[in-house]
Amino acid sequence: MTKILIVEDDKNQQELYRQELIDEGYEVDVASDGKEAIGRVEENRPDLIVLDISMPGMDGIEAMGRILGGDNRIPIVLNTAYSSYKDNFMTWSADAYVVKSSDLTQLKSTIKEILEKALNE
Repeated sequence: MTKILIVEDDKNQQELYRQELIDEGYEVDVASDGKEAIGRVEENRPDLIVLDISMPGMDGIEAMGRILGGDNRIPIVLNTAYSSYKDNFMTWSADAYVVKSSDLTQLKSTIKEILEKALNE
């Protein structure tokens, strides 16, 4: 089963993403901030990470840099409420950038596309 790590500090969004992705057939783990995400990756490498940018403590951009520094083969989808981060070159190493929405269709289709691409490489 494909394992996805959701890194989101908002507990309601975290639970919504978790349930929606479980319904899509994925195994889902969650982390509330960048530091916790790094620990989760080290203990049980996911197949893909959905990563919020704006979080307390270690933000998603710093966490992404540290995660990719340890294993640059993990696909990362940045998922944030702020489209302005697209202009930040630090976000360009992510596999995708999705602006948060109450409709998770784009997020789910992006995850599916990236996982399919990774399988074919």
